[in-house]
Amino acid sequence: MHKLSVCILAGYKLVYNHSGKYLTQSNGIYYFIRRVPTDLSDQYKSNKIKLSLRTRNPSKANRCARSITQRLDDYWLGLRLQKLDIPAMNLIRMDINDTDNGFRLSDALDLYLKLKGIDKDKTFIRTAHRNTEYVIQVLGNKSVTAYSSSEAARFRDWLINKGMGKSTVKRVFSSIRSIINLAIKEHGLEGNNGFLGTFIPDGLRETTRKPIPVDVIRDIQKTCKEMDDDLRWLIALLSDTGMRLGEAVGLLKSDIILDTDTPHLNLIPHPWRRLKTIGSERKIPLVGASLWSTKRVKQSDTANQFAFPRYCNEQTHNSNSASAALNKWLRTHAPEGCVVHSFRHSLRDRLRAVECPKEIIDQIGGWSSGDVGESYGEGFPLINLSDWFHKIVDFH
Repeated sequence: MHKLSVCILAGYKLVYNHSGKYLTQSNGIYYFIRRVPTDLSDQYKSNKIKLSLRTRNPSKANRCARSITQRLDDYWLGLRLQKLDIPAMNLIRMDINDTDNGFRLSDALDLYLKLKGIDKDKTFIRTAHRNTEYVIQVLGNKSVTAYSSSEAARFRDWLINKGMGKSTVKRVFSSIRSIINLAIKEHGLEGNNGFLGTFIPDGLRETTRKPIPVDVIRDIQKTCKEMDDDLRWLIALLSDTGMRLGEAVGLLKSDIILDTDTPHLNLIPHPWRRLKTIGSERKIPLVGASLWSTKRVKQSDTANQFAFPRYCNEQTHNSNSASAALNKWLRTHAPEGCVVHSFRHSLRDRLRAVECPKEIIDQIGGWSSGDVGESYGEGFPLINLSDWFHKIVDFH
């Protein structure tokens, strides 16, 4: 007999499943399928939740199903509690607000940017402003400790209704939590951060960037050589290096090392362009289209020190403008859904295709593996990296 525990809340019956009864199997793969309760149907785009558990193991599938069931029941309980009238509301004094410490969210943003915005790029500052404005638009510009957990849940639902995916919602909450936490610590404020611990449901739509197929990359590189201008040099450089756009836009000509047995980029931070992580500082071999493009950059306007002066100067680099221009051109040369950043996804796939070890892939792209040993040693020699680049360029 299956064991079930039952919780009764204001006429709602929540059944906590411990038997995996929401499991079904298709082609050997287990799926979790559960109907959305009628009273919460307005919160979902479908009346049924279906998730692949990506396993054929019945024990593992049951564990996953129990975990998902418990999390859904907890989330649904929270939604139902929000719909209830607050107990003893008539006893609350409306003439005072103990959480009003006079330090509002807009003040917290100013403090955050003052302390943490030093040497940060425009994207960091713009993102902090945008996320704070979201909260103020939905919940108001309150004292930082006045936001309740139920208000944070309402804000989460507003973000989801805007069409944001799970990772985007998480980033917004992470930003707001950091802004409020800093204000509480710096000013010794009494109270809690209402944005801590807000549940972000699974199954939200995620937008993923598609990699560009290799044959399309070849055609794009051929077109770039025919057009032979600075925008096409930039695309060609990205196509065979997998660099981030901001990394490429902020290059100096002196970062391009061609007079050596192994031509490469010396990717280092500059005052006008910081690098995303410590591991982003690296050497990238130049082969194929990237070698052609850097030669053209070196030959151009020798009086200018910047590789792409259209988008970079001593104060800043404008990768947003570059992204808009390049993506507009790519729309007519790459499959739907592919953007400039897709070259970076493609590089990883191309390296996998020639069986390049993951540790080398991570070093090439400046990706962090999260391993403790990642910071030990100086990494793989440039000549080894170059060998793998030649393999992907020659691979058909």
